[in-house]
Amino acid sequence: MNPNIIEWKVEGMDCTSCAKNINRFLEKKGLQDVYVNFSTEEVRFTQPEVEIPIEDIQHGISQLGYSVVGAEIKEPFWTLHRKLIFALVFTLPLLLQHIFMSMGIGVFSFLDDPWIQLAVCLPVYILGFIHFGRSSLGALKQGTMHMDVLIFIGSTAAFVYSLIGTYLGEMNYIFYETSATIITLVLFGNYLEKRTIKQTTTAIGELSHLQVDKANKLTPSGAIVSVEVKDLLPGDVLQVNEGDRIPVDGKVLKGDALVDESMLTGESVPVEKTLESEVIGGSILVDGNLQVVTLKVGSETMLSQMIELVKSAQQDKPDIQRLADKLTGIFVPAVLSISLLAFLISYFLVQIPFQNALMNSIAVLVISCPCAMGLATPTAVMVGVGKLAKNGILVKGAKTVEIFASIKNFVFDKTGTLTTGNFKIKNIDYSIDNKELIHSLIYKMEQRSSHPIAKSLVKELEDKERFARTGSIHFSKLDEVKGKGVLGIDKEGNTYKIGTLTFSLPNSQKGEHSLYLSKNNELLATIDIADELKPDTKATIDFLRDNDKNPIILSGDKQEKTETIANQLSVKEFYAEKLPSTKLEIIEKLSQSAPTAMIGDGINDAPALAKATIGVSLSNASQVAIQSAQVVLLDGKMERLSKAVSISQDTLRTIKQNLFWAFAYNIVAIPVAAFGFLNPMWGALFMGFSDVVIIMNSVRFKLKK
Repeated sequence: MNPNIIEWKVEGMDCTSCAKNINRFLEKKGLQDVYVNFSTEEVRFTQPEVEIPIEDIQHGISQLGYSVVGAEIKEPFWTLHRKLIFALVFTLPLLLQHIFMSMGIGVFSFLDDPWIQLAVCLPVYILGFIHFGRSSLGALKQGTMHMDVLIFIGSTAAFVYSLIGTYLGEMNYIFYETSATIITLVLFGNYLEKRTIKQTTTAIGELSHLQVDKANKLTPSGAIVSVEVKDLLPGDVLQVNEGDRIPVDGKVLKGDALVDESMLTGESVPVEKTLESEVIGGSILVDGNLQVVTLKVGSETMLSQMIELVKSAQQDKPDIQRLADKLTGIFVPAVLSISLLAFLISYFLVQIPFQNALMNSIAVLVISCPCAMGLATPTAVMVGVGKLAKNGILVKGAKTVEIFASIKNFVFDKTGTLTTGNFKIKNIDYSIDNKELIHSLIYKMEQRSSHPIAKSLVKELEDKERFARTGSIHFSKLDEVKGKGVLGIDKEGNTYKIGTLTFSLPNSQKGEHSLYLSKNNELLATIDIADELKPDTKATIDFLRDNDKNPIILSGDKQEKTETIANQLSVKEFYAEKLPSTKLEIIEKLSQSAPTAMIGDGINDAPALAKATIGVSLSNASQVAIQSAQVVLLDGKMERLSKAVSISQDTLRTIKQNLFWAFAYNIVAIPVAAFGFLNPMWGALFMGFSDVVIIMNSVRFKLKK
């Protein structure tokens, strides 16, 4: 049974602590691939083979204090925004009275009465008690503790201490403004955090907005009717007019136009589309009109696959985040211990007044910020993966971004990767006096292969030799042999081969031609072909070298041709005439010495792509090559590799900057609070802004060109 993917919108999540509560609950339930994002309110998981009742999961989330939208659970009235406004209305008088009183100004003098202060503070405390208490209780149910536990304990300690002072009539015990301000400032921090983090999660939304709901379908009678895109089937013919978004992936049947594919491929210049050109769903027709036959619909379209890959990559955790998560897990118990120790040392050893010792202890609780450590990686990953997607680079998992940033060896297949793959026939040397038969054999046999050489030969013969479509040879069997060529057997049992010398003519020792065509191991023709470098290959290789990377060429082509390309690119290390099995051995050896990426496009590259530390495939590559790779470069453009390296390195750099700030903040702030140099109210303010600093650093990375 295939796993069932469930996606929900869950309301009531206000910070990363809430998301972790739900995450742990779902994982304990036995659900798999759990992903919870508090800013987008998205919850996603897959059901195991033994399905867990949906009602039980919804009820469990409800018990934690959150609401599954669409389930029969009441949606909350108290949004974070409303909670903040409510708390602010009652907190501001208390805070201003405290500030003016310390300055000797008698404004809000009616609040000098502790019982009135209690009445004003109580609504805020009840709100905070429910808000942070619910989240804290949910965490404790899962056997964990997080930031809300610290805020709950700190605000409650200040409130209870003030309550005792009110009862005893001791004004020195009154800290209602501290309790209310802590709650309000933390709510404000959560609100800022939620708003600013949305700036790092726009990639999925922007891609989703490209999806089209309606399409103009051309009926057999010639009439055009508007239909739902979800109802389209492969083979349906659509009319796309100037200014329209192309609804699905398809092929041009009629017309010519300019199409803007920038949002999908990063290509800024509109692309010309004519008869037989393929078009991508979500792209915009900027000039002209087209009739398009539908090829792919629904989840099969490139846009849908891009959205799915971006989602998967953003939910994946790189190793550096897993380490941060482990440290966050022990952080809260450690802070509670430091807070208690600060109180005991201050009061019993240093012998400062009880209320001062208590304030030091509370300050430790409210200034510490485990959320900053929790936000450091995901915010940077969301930006990085989104930037990669916008530049026509798809990655399979956030871990791929982290690893790709550290790649040292970049190993390139030659044909179709470094070169255009659009081969031209330089010369055919015929061993028999029947050119038409030779052309027909080449055409029919190479149709079976996905190799760029084969595709180019088929196209050239198809363009020049229409008779090559027919011929007297009828094959009963045609098979591609990876890295060697194509083998065919006709109805009379004759064996034909086209490919390398050792494959086509096993008994021959020497040969300098590109391809050999044989019948029953007897030579029929030799074929010499020419290829050229892609326009952006040289710049890409130079970029890698300038950034202390090691470019390497690994090809199955002839030594002489491979060496020529290597010399043109100033690549010192290259390997030629290598079979797929040998390529694997070389990749394995290189990977042992340093992290290695394999960049390829052919079916014979798939094993090497899978074996390398990271496999990079061109999107015009064979399907098996794309499936074997962790990074896909759309349109097969080599310049995207440079962008992939730069963005991956910037992503990792941003993660490290965020983590440094998160740890440095806590390392400095907690001792400052413990030694009594910080009021709890200032501590709550600094704590809230520490998260925003991290998120804004990720936003800065997003705005970087």
